[in-house]
Amino acid sequence: MAAAGDSKRGSIDDFFDDDSLMTSLPSPKEITAVIQVVEREVESICSIGDYRVTQRKESLSLVRRIKLLSPFLDEIKELGGPIPETAQPALRDLKKALFVAKRLLKTSAESSKIYLALEYETMVGMFQSVNGKLSEALDKMPYDELGISDETKEQIELMCVQLKRVKHRTDTQDMELAMDMIVVFSKEDDRNADIAMIKRLAKNLELHTVEDLNEESAAVRKLAKEKGEKYAENTQKIIDALNKFKHIAGIEETDLFEEPVKPNQDSVKAHPLDIPQEFLCPITLEIMTDPVIVTTGQTYERASIQKWLDSNRRTCPKTGQVLNHLSLAPNYALKNLILQWCEKNNIQLPNKNAALCTEDATTAENREKIMSLVRDLSSVRLVVQKEAVQSIRLLSKENPENRVLIADCGGIPPLVQLLSYPDSKIQKHAVTALLNLSIDDTNKKLISSEGAISSIIEVLKHGNVGAKENSAATLFSLSMLDENKVTVGLSDGIPPLVELLQHGTVRGKKDAATALFNLCLNNMNKARAVEAGIVKPLLQLLKDNNLGMIDESLSILLLLVSHPEGRQEIRQLMFIETLVEFMKHGTPKNKEGAVAVLLELGISGSSFLLAALQYGVYEHLV
Repeated sequence: MAAAGDSKRGSIDDFFDDDSLMTSLPSPKEITAVIQVVEREVESICSIGDYRVTQRKESLSLVRRIKLLSPFLDEIKELGGPIPETAQPALRDLKKALFVAKRLLKTSAESSKIYLALEYETMVGMFQSVNGKLSEALDKMPYDELGISDETKEQIELMCVQLKRVKHRTDTQDMELAMDMIVVFSKEDDRNADIAMIKRLAKNLELHTVEDLNEESAAVRKLAKEKGEKYAENTQKIIDALNKFKHIAGIEETDLFEEPVKPNQDSVKAHPLDIPQEFLCPITLEIMTDPVIVTTGQTYERASIQKWLDSNRRTCPKTGQVLNHLSLAPNYALKNLILQWCEKNNIQLPNKNAALCTEDATTAENREKIMSLVRDLSSVRLVVQKEAVQSIRLLSKENPENRVLIADCGGIPPLVQLLSYPDSKIQKHAVTALLNLSIDDTNKKLISSEGAISSIIEVLKHGNVGAKENSAATLFSLSMLDENKVTVGLSDGIPPLVELLQHGTVRGKKDAATALFNLCLNNMNKARAVEAGIVKPLLQLLKDNNLGMIDESLSILLLLVSHPEGRQEIRQLMFIETLVEFMKHGTPKNKEGAVAVLLELGISGSSFLLAALQYGVYEHLV
């Protein structure tokens, strides 16, 4: 995932070398006391559950192995006497390892989901360290002196072998998550992140319902207090990402450091009472003045749910269920209860009609302005066209409402036509405006239905530097739709992306890499990418530490090696040596990607494994 800077260094050691940990673990000599402590830890660990998606596989794997300690503990309890002196150090180490395992598992179950994704590499390292601590404690346990049966001893020995061998396995969802995190947390790119990609990231992190996001807000607030100033930069990254997820879910951004789950101060006059939760809109967390019911039976403030539906959403914000129809039924019973409660407690509800009228007037004025600009896109005067397309480019970047309005006013067809215009500046403005508009899911379909993809590919081939970069970014955005992955491939869009990957600017290379990754999720496009010569620039990127694109390159290569033509193209020994070097000296993320690629290659043929063994891979796997 995205690097977290110096704050990550030493965090694994701090996790294990906490002085308070030693003082909180006394060394009772009676066997019953020792076993009770260990048993409590095992029971506590097994009761945690509901782990964050980024650490779920590692957490469940660790818990599954810890459960195997139960027969061992049952047998040594049957001794009924003092612990043999030779066993006490091992049991103390086991207690410490279990205590740390519980802390790690609680973090994996309760901490911010965005934080855990951002600190993914560190968390993988922590799980590996916990596995090692458990294995060390069990390895030096004197089983014969404790009277452990051969069957239980064999079971524990097998568990130790598994703890030593356990490795993180990377799948397609992991790769999507990693690539999306790279794009969302990129500092270099000042363009708006694609909504479809943010939605995909939110879905992969399980942050797509109102309840998920409210829970995450509380977790981020707690994290910020615990981490303090030393983690301030990454805390801001996490808050920025959370606000993006809230935005696409239709939830208003709030100050995380204010008191949680309280209505907006403008919605009611100051008062000391706790407002019943059922009186608060699940979207805004403000007290409702006009509650309405959707088909799932959930109640929302009319203006909030209407705004949600007007943004082309067709699901219930709270449950995620698809709405059978978009009718809103007034919830008169709840409205009366709210009014009675407000009257009883002397609370005055706000008059929202004036604000709504002002908002409607602003929207109408903006629509008229955009309609005029769209007409000017087809003007016979070059200067008028240039000013119009530049203005629409800027408006389309400002906010989601403008992107919807520009499409509603018929702005997409003339923008697509301007892609073929000979003036390079107009061409660049047009493709950039389409990039901004494509952030909206509905607009993606409108743009592709206008036949824009082939024109965008032409700009990618022949435009100026900025136009090429934004064309690649637009193809990435449009390829979030599976049908567009196919269209880009069939329209010969992959060769110019490979060309940009090899010869473009740093920004151009990054745009090309993200687009090619998305396109290569389609199996036919993998062969097209290999045929276009993608392997050579990827290998070059692996050798250039200054570009910082090793993780992206390994992610694309992992997709390619799953295809026969991809394996055939990269079976050169130099590439195998490079992968082994990453396993020796790379970052945790580099190592994970290199292992995943080698594993995929090894499944397809023993020659790859033999080559890897020649370069010393074995010592880095055990």
